[in-house]
Amino acid sequence: MAYTLLLHIHNEDPVLCEVDELPNPTDNFILVTNLRKRDGKDVGFVDQTAVSFLFPWHRIVFAEVMPSEEEGEVIGFVRE
Repeated sequence: MAYTLLLHIHNEDPVLCEVDELPNPTDNFILVTNLRKRDGKDVGFVDQTAVSFLFPWHRIVFAEVMPSEEEGEVIGFVRE
C-alpha cells in the first residue's frame, strides 16, 4: 500500500509525495516518488525527468501522513 506524505523541508515549501512503506526510525534518508507541490504543480528545485528522490532526514522538519481514499470518511463527535 502506498502512502501519501506531506514533507516539510528546511527552507522550502511543503511538498507532496508517495512512499511504498513508512520509513523506520533508523533510516538515514527517505525514498519518495511523484514529488509535487500541494496544488499538484511541479516542484522547481528538481529536474523534470527525475522519477525517485532521496531526502536525508536532517533536511526534513517533519512529515505528515495524509489519509487515503480507501480509509473512508472518519465521523467525529455527533450530537443528537
